[in-house]
Amino acid sequence: MSPIQQNLMWVALPYASLVLLVAGMIWRWRTDQFGWTSRSSQWNESRILRLASPLFHLGFLMVMAGHVVGLLVPKDVTEMLGVSEHMYHLGATYLGSFAAILTIVGLVGLIYRRIVVKSVRLATTRNDLVAYCFLIVPILLGSAATVLNQLADAHGYDYRETISPWLRSVLVLQPRPELMADVPVSFKLHVIAGFLLLAIWPFTRLVHAVSAPVGYVTRPYVVYRSREGATSTARASRGWTPVRTQGTGNQGANDVTPSQGA
Repeated sequence: MSPIQQNLMWVALPYASLVLLVAGMIWRWRTDQFGWTSRSSQWNESRILRLASPLFHLGFLMVMAGHVVGLLVPKDVTEMLGVSEHMYHLGATYLGSFAAILTIVGLVGLIYRRIVVKSVRLATTRNDLVAYCFLIVPILLGSAATVLNQLADAHGYDYRETISPWLRSVLVLQPRPELMADVPVSFKLHVIAGFLLLAIWPFTRLVHAVSAPVGYVTRPYVVYRSREGATSTARASRGWTPVRTQGTGNQGANDVTPSQGA
């Protein structure tokens, strides 16, 4: 790869993606606060969602936590804390694989639900399809990189010697693209797909992930009622009761008249 290609892939792309991420979040918050939501479709179908959604979210959070530790925490720090390279490799490989399985199983369930359940399928927008595609690719590429480079080798590929310092150099505005030169192709593709996902993040339903659901656990349930039931309740609370009459003309068979005892 030429120096120009290296700079495009490992300098320009990361910065462009991060700018789109930050600027897009600000723009979305200022222009579309009511759309800052996951656009829940629970009312369309809840049985599959009840299983698939927690699996996906738990797995994805575990994956993100693993990326933060592996990419942003220097190798010297973990060694200083008593975590040897072998211990770290085992934990990252097997815990990461477990998190990936949870994420993939949950995601498959969510996609299956969108395809099979007609009401959910009809509510799916092009924006949702784009989000799913950009989400699926880095997850599969990351899983492939783990299988090809970590599980297949007892020692695995030490990305904390290349990818991690490269990413930290980008974040401190002193990029070192040469660190990515000898990185396995599967990891390179995973990194590229990850930054593309960050670039489109603010413009999809994924934007809700950056909002901390502080009150989610303690908030009351949202109660849905049919219009007929709500109307009957409202009339009863005002003292109106339905009286069946046998009138003619404009008087219907189910006219509503005030009750005498209210």
